[in-house]
Formats: sequence, C-alpha cells, structure tokens
Amino acid sequence: MFVGMLVKWKASDGMLSNVKTETYVPFMQCRAFYSPQIYLMSTTNNKSSLAAAVADQKLEYVTSCALPTPWATFQLHAFIEHATGKEHLALTLGAVNDGAPVLARVHSECLTGDALFSQRCDCGAQLEGALQKIAAEGRGAILYLRQEGRGIGLINKLRAYHIQDGGADTVEANQQLGFAADLRDYTICETMLEHLDITALRLMTNNPRKVAALQKIGITVVERIPLILNRNPFNTRYLDTKAAKLGHLLPIDGMEHDLDENEL
Repeated sequence: MFVGMLVKWKASDGMLSNVKTETYVPFMQCRAFYSPQIYLMSTTNNKSSLAAAVADQKLEYVTSCALPTPWATFQLHAFIEHATGKEHLALTLGAVNDGAPVLARVHSECLTGDALFSQRCDCGAQLEGALQKIAAEGRGAILYLRQEGRGIGLINKLRAYHIQDGGADTVEANQQLGFAADLRDYTICETMLEHLDITALRLMTNNPRKVAALQKIGITVVERIPLILNRNPFNTRYLDTKAAKLGHLLPIDGMEHDLDENEL
C-alpha cells in the first residue's frame, strides 16, 4: 500500500532541492505549484512516521452548537483540517440524516463578501440566500469551506482585486499572480457529509464544475438549484467572466438567455 511520496522538488529557477530522506509528504500536500520528481514509499518503511503523517491529514470533527440567525436556529458544526490548520464549518437545519436528498450549498469563504458586504462579488448574497431557502424548507445544510479567493487566500485575493482595478478580469488577475483561475479542493466535503450522515444533495450553485468535482469524489448530487443573486454595477464584469470563462450558468451582460435550470 502506498499512501505518500518522497519528493525532490524543482524550484521555479530549475534548481533541485532534496527533501530529507526521513521526510514523508502526503499526497494531499503535494501542490500544483511545484514540479516534483516522485519516489513512492511503502507503508512498511518507517511506520511511525507514516502513521503521524496520515493522522495529520485527518479532518476531525470538534464540536457543535446552536446558531440563531434571522431566519432560523441552525446547528453549527466545527471541523479542523490538521494538514493546513484550517477550521471548516457546517450548518444544518432539521433532520438531514433521514436518507432523503438534502437542500445544500457548498460555500467557499469570502470575508469581503460574507462579512464586509462587498459588492464586487455575489458571495455574501448567495450565502444569505442559501440560509433563507433552507429556513423556508425547514431542512438543509451549508458546508462553509475556508478557501478564500477560490483557493488563493485573502491577501492574494486583494492583490487580484488591485490588478482588476487596473482593467484585468478575475481570471486574468489570478493568472498574473501566478495562480490558476480556481484552486479550490472539495475533498473534505466527503468527510463532513459522512459525519452529518448526509447521503445526497440538492445543490444550490450556478457552477456545474462544482457539481462535477463533488460527484468525482463520490458525492451524490441529484439536482442543481440556481442561486442567481445580487447583480450590480460593481460585479457585472465579474459575473460575466464567471459565465464566459469558468462555466457558470448565469445571464451575461445583464441579459437573460437560455439557462438549463435542470442541468447538473
């Protein structure tokens, strides 16, 4: 059984630096920013180091509490991802573990939109809209993933905003910073849903690629529910770019066009 790598990393200048032979690198920590030369390491070697490395990869449930909101009192569940130190959240309402598909949103953190009311994006409106829809149904879940800026982090997102202020779109800005357009990873959703005993989703999203990414890791998505909110003068280009370059099912240039509302 092979669960990790011994890696010799090639830096951007082409130089090689050796990882110490006793260092174990789990697959999930091997990022696309490097060009690795890979040597597989068996679990029969250095078992104690391997056990520690695998434990570091674990997403661990920590605690739950009640979370009153203007729309309903949700249960808030906290998880910690040991490999990164990130603290991910799930909000649930009603009996989500009854086997029926659950109205859900997988929402990536957006501090500027979710907490600071930024009009540069539609993130805050989507989070609030999802909470309202779940409250109206009396049952549902939101997975809140700490993947700020489509995975590039808060400071880099602000750098991207600065580049956009100069005329670039959201994809071009990421690329100018050396990042792909979308670096999010939904793998941990599987563990979170298993803990919540949720077996299938009715997913609120405008992004078919998110649906495909979840299905690829074994999550059942039975329906895609559009969540089109908060187009305004400050985010029109951002939304049009998501439609044109990232495959989101959205009106373009503020004009309605044929959207397949049932498409997964």
